[in-house]
Amino acid sequence: MPIRQPTPFVAIACGGTGGHLFPGLAVADQLTARGCTVTLLVSPKEVDQLAVKGHGFESFTLPAVALQSGQRLAFVRGFWQSWRAARKFFSTRRPQAALAMGGFTSAPPILAARSFGARTFLHESNTIPGRANRWLARFVDQAFVGFPGTASRLRAREVCVTGTPVRPQFRLRRAAECCAALGFAPGRPVVVVMGGSQGARGINELITAALPLFANRAPHWQWLHFAGTQDADKLSRAYQQHHMTAQVHQFFAEMDLALGAASAVVSRAGASSLAELAAVRVPALLVPFPHAADNHQLHNARAFAEAGAARLLEQPDASPERVLTELVALVEDPAVCGAMQTALAKWHTPQAAGQIAEAILASVARSAANPTSEATTKGGSCHPAPSSNLSGGRVRLFPRERLWLGEAQLPMVFPSRARLFSRHR
Repeated sequence: MPIRQPTPFVAIACGGTGGHLFPGLAVADQLTARGCTVTLLVSPKEVDQLAVKGHGFESFTLPAVALQSGQRLAFVRGFWQSWRAARKFFSTRRPQAALAMGGFTSAPPILAARSFGARTFLHESNTIPGRANRWLARFVDQAFVGFPGTASRLRAREVCVTGTPVRPQFRLRRAAECCAALGFAPGRPVVVVMGGSQGARGINELITAALPLFANRAPHWQWLHFAGTQDADKLSRAYQQHHMTAQVHQFFAEMDLALGAASAVVSRAGASSLAELAAVRVPALLVPFPHAADNHQLHNARAFAEAGAARLLEQPDASPERVLTELVALVEDPAVCGAMQTALAKWHTPQAAGQIAEAILASVARSAANPTSEATTKGGSCHPAPSSNLSGGRVRLFPRERLWLGEAQLPMVFPSRARLFSRHR
């Protein structure tokens, strides 16, 4: 009788923002379909807690970790508390693999999982890797990236270009059916305004200023606006004042329906949002968040705009008149819309989540067969990262040693027996 292999347990650290969480959910779906048990490690933020409800996955909340100017001690404390909480959780359920989806909230549990001998991975969606992933890359077995140009920016053992995972419900859909499901008239254009999972004050103000122009030029358009918690009431009153058909929500879970109904979208340029736009082929006006770390949203938006897959409008240069001109072209010019949809199709990577799941499971299987092996799985467009200078063995953090976070060097003072990065097999 063949020996039955235990069900792999995979932890996915994907908290902090929707841009981390939703691609993590897509990978979780693929791992579950392949027989894995999956736990999502999320932060206490409302966006995380709302999003994980109803998805059927076990979740475990860890303390939030954020690196902010002037709050280094708070960062160290949060990092340490999160690592200890993850260690305690893994002591009762030892993971075979752990995947970080970005942000400093994902770093402590990956290091904790590594200390239990788990295979470790990260995914970087943006063109410019975040500080957390730039630092964490040297400790994981394999990194996955959404943009080809990102591979050379991560010091990982191996980097695989997979694209950014999207959930399966993001696909080409009948606009009329989506409109009806949302309560909109099927024969009239729908413009979706979204600022990421937590809203965007800059976009909200820009659209509010442009509403008089749209009320005059396109009074028949319908609007679906995701405003975040602070601006929702104000925006609802603004649409009502101009007698425009609009739905304003603080948070909206059924984004697949929203994009399926959309004639055009006004959006920030987070990588997860761009991947969803590409999956549904929705023309978009991208307004990158100007204060994003390393201005990564601008680089994301430029990659799409230069390929003809979106229009780019930088927030400092934005005006109500420019918004009107761009959206009229996207909504009412079939040639512009068709060309953009063709370009968007080239950015869609429907196999991304499956490729990541397969690579994780192959690495787990090889590790079980040869526990001393550090080799990683070839899958997709994978190659060793250049100039990695990795030790590949035990990496320990003792008192007064320093944790390098991109350009920032922070002293991490932990008890002398804390060996955060050791891999025990």
